[in-house]
Amino acid sequence: MKQICAAFALGAAILGGMDGAHAQTDARVADLLKAGKLRVGLGLGSPVLAVKDAASGEVRGPALEMGRALAKRIGVEFVGVEYPRPGAVLEGAKKGAWDVAFLVVDPERAKEADFAPPHMQSDFTYLVARGSSLAKAADADRPGVRIAVPKGDASDLLLTRMLKNAELVRTDTIAAAAELLRAGSVQAQAAPRPVLMAESTKVPGSRVLGDGFAVISFAALVPKGHPGRLAYVSEFVEDAKASGLVSRIIRDAGLRGVQVAPAAR
Repeated sequence: MKQICAAFALGAAILGGMDGAHAQTDARVADLLKAGKLRVGLGLGSPVLAVKDAASGEVRGPALEMGRALAKRIGVEFVGVEYPRPGAVLEGAKKGAWDVAFLVVDPERAKEADFAPPHMQSDFTYLVARGSSLAKAADADRPGVRIAVPKGDASDLLLTRMLKNAELVRTDTIAAAAELLRAGSVQAQAAPRPVLMAESTKVPGSRVLGDGFAVISFAALVPKGHPGRLAYVSEFVEDAKASGLVSRIIRDAGLRGVQVAPAAR
């Protein structure tokens, strides 16, 4: 127990940067220090990013924990900026509504914001209903197959480029996509594997396919035009991986099918 506590304390010291003392003179985050807060964009609905308890209103998840750790390292207040789904977060980048966010890396998103090195990895796959004839991911791209995706999410962006025959049905939330599958309105739901593993409990008899259609990375991102902030956040991410913080966040969130991303080269 003493060894575990010592290791955790070491990781906290590395990430906390002595409660942000070192950031007080770091020009790369001077604007955040002046504002006294770090606004973190939180796309709700995905356990790999952030979810909100309907009863208590409490938000939890890796994006929240990474944001809090970053705010502590800088030495400013953490402020969560919530969106109904991950795909809606980028709308805030154009309006300057947040300073940093955590999302799946995608070329379309890179047009609006710059990504730090990935901190987590998983894969995209499908959730299918009981008795489905879809046995592997490649089976889904057939005429007549309808696939539910949250509008603007990374699964939507990627499948829009990939699919040749199947039809995408876009929803406002991840939960709404699962409801379409439960009702039999679609033949599959696409999302990161850990998201679908959680959603499968809401669709009796459903199953997550064993293979996926893409490897995905989760990373911090900052709006375009902030190279100094991006460099600072990138250093934070690498420290978070090396110190064991990312591994602890994955474990505490109970995420299956998610790994710590390799160190950046």
